[in-house]
Amino acid sequence: MRYDLVIFDNDGVLVDSEPLSNTILAGYLSELGHPTSYEDSLRDYMGAALHRVHDVVRERTGQALPADFDATYQARVFAAFERELRPVEGIGVVLEKLAADGVPYCLASSGTHERIRVALRTTGLFARFGEGRIFSSQDVGRGKPAPDLFLHAAATLGVAPERCVVVEDSPLGVQAARAAGMDVLGFTAMTPAERLTGASALFGSMTELPDLLFR
Repeated sequence: MRYDLVIFDNDGVLVDSEPLSNTILAGYLSELGHPTSYEDSLRDYMGAALHRVHDVVRERTGQALPADFDATYQARVFAAFERELRPVEGIGVVLEKLAADGVPYCLASSGTHERIRVALRTTGLFARFGEGRIFSSQDVGRGKPAPDLFLHAAATLGVAPERCVVVEDSPLGVQAARAAGMDVLGFTAMTPAERLTGASALFGSMTELPDLLFR
């Protein structure tokens, strides 16, 4: 089918940020006395808003993270982005094809608006979206796996959920898209296919995505 709206996740789908941000998150949590490996961070927090990190640590240890946790973590991530962040290989070609074929697309991320814009501007992708097609979990209060963010993006752009497809790389994102009643294409570059249960289709390279979107 031809979709009326393609909704992209940001981290790991548009920008290659997951290795950077999860390395920093694992290191910072360990530094604070909550031993966390890179693999732990991917498993527990990939695709989630920062409030999930607070919730999981509190549930597991009974302790609260420091009041300045978010600010310190974001500062470290932004510094790494400026040094190392790159767009996901092949995503520029995908966005160009969507634009050329007149297929509307937007971004819906668990990250803050500030984080999204830092990432897009650093990688040169901001101009492909603009302010009106960027949505954050900050807009709705509940991040993935709740469907709120994807439903908000679709409603704002005037598209019915069943006419949308979401491009995601995290289990939480796939759950959110399915809960929103949308098709979802699971990107397996970093996430094993078996963890993206529920995706309508899976792909491992952006070169494969146009065929899935235009079949």
